[in-house]
Amino acid sequence: MHEFRPALLTDHYELTMVSAALRDGTADRRCVFEVFTRRLPAGRRYGVVAGTARLVELLRDFRFDEAEVAYLRETGVIDEPTARWLRNYRFTGDIDGYAEGELFFPNSPILTVSGTFAECVLLETLTLSVLNHDSAVAAAAARMVTAARGRTLIEMGSRRAQESAAVAAARAAYLAGFAYTSNLAAGRRYGIPTAGTAAHAFTLLHDDEPAAFASQVAALGPDTTLLVDTYDIAQGIRNAIAVAGPKLRAIRIDSGDLSVLAQHCRELLDSLGATETKIIVSGDLDEYAIAALAAEPVDMYGAGTAVVTGSGAPTAGLIYKLVEVEGRPVVKRSEHKATVGGRKTAVRRHRPSGTATEEIVVPQGVPERRPHDRPLQRPYVRNGEPVDLPSLAESREHLRQCLISIPWEGLKLSAGDPTIPVIVQA
Repeated sequence: MHEFRPALLTDHYELTMVSAALRDGTADRRCVFEVFTRRLPAGRRYGVVAGTARLVELLRDFRFDEAEVAYLRETGVIDEPTARWLRNYRFTGDIDGYAEGELFFPNSPILTVSGTFAECVLLETLTLSVLNHDSAVAAAAARMVTAARGRTLIEMGSRRAQESAAVAAARAAYLAGFAYTSNLAAGRRYGIPTAGTAAHAFTLLHDDEPAAFASQVAALGPDTTLLVDTYDIAQGIRNAIAVAGPKLRAIRIDSGDLSVLAQHCRELLDSLGATETKIIVSGDLDEYAIAALAAEPVDMYGAGTAVVTGSGAPTAGLIYKLVEVEGRPVVKRSEHKATVGGRKTAVRRHRPSGTATEEIVVPQGVPERRPHDRPLQRPYVRNGEPVDLPSLAESREHLRQCLISIPWEGLKLSAGDPTIPVIVQA
């Protein structure tokens, strides 16, 4: 499959706007665009910023080569003056934003892009494509991590996503607190620990279940996970312990009433002397299913479809809007889609105990700083060059600390208001 370069991951209308702006002389006006959401997905109390570092990395290659310019000319998307401009294009502006792993709420200015109109408007589609996807996955994954109450989570949804999106989803899930991914490309690219052993097909390949288990243990030793629900689960567990011994690392259940099965499996394992053998469950788990298993003897969860698709919210609902031109606030006044003009600065306000209470956003100014306020924006790009990008491990820890700081009500899976209010000061 052909891998498109970032510059063509762009909507047609962005280039027609550039053409018109070059023609009328407005292309070089200094502008500020902001990324925010007007509302959180239904049932959500917070969003999670994810994908910013990926976006900055993509900007390194956001160039138009001769073949791409030729395609745009041949198809009539651009005229010759725009073609000349695109041949020399590179982003030379600044990008600031909330840290990856930061929580966001309606009207949080999570990314600010400043530069000329033409260079900034070209980044709209790429920016929203990356942030909407990764933030949706990270928010769903964070809710699953909360529901798991400290138990280990494995991301295993690659087969339920487009191939490039699967790698990005694995990164976002790891940022949110998942311990492993099944995706090897994500493991290599981002240093995420990978995990996986065998599917039902491996058991079905062999003449019987003990033969399949014996083959797996011969290859991997008893420090492996045996999938015990291809046929009869109880007999599968007996076969697993008979073959691997009581030191078998784990069994996995991928179907059935997991709540009931987990109890029965634990009792059977203990009766066979496998008291240290872990129980891993998988099979269409989302945050609600994981929460329902909180009281059961489950040691690890494997989540697939729900996490890579945002668990019912496949986009974070982020938008990219022009808020300032040549230092002058600009405002969209459309009904239900109005914007607040001016470049914004934001702080998160906390009690002395560290609990977040509100977010203060100030257009064209700086919020009055109080004790325990935390600035939310940081530089990502200066004059077109990345600056001090945080590591994935740092972003992962940042989110962990953010989730500790919000009121406990904000961690509930039930529908409700955003965890903290965002106050946009006049």
